[in-house]
Amino acid sequence: MTTPLFLLRCVQLGISIRDLDLLTIGLVNDMYAENGNDDYKGYKELATQADFDRF
Repeated sequence: MTTPLFLLRCVQLGISIRDLDLLTIGLVNDMYAENGNDDYKGYKELATQADFDRF
């Protein structure tokens, strides 16, 4: 990953330069990946307590 691409991802996520002191590159990459998953509507059901108990 190049520096401009990293900074572009930070801008897309709304991360300021000051906030970068508290974050790692890996954390920013994870946040960017999860941001892409936020709009996914394919999850048709949520697990219940009974599902967790069977697991």
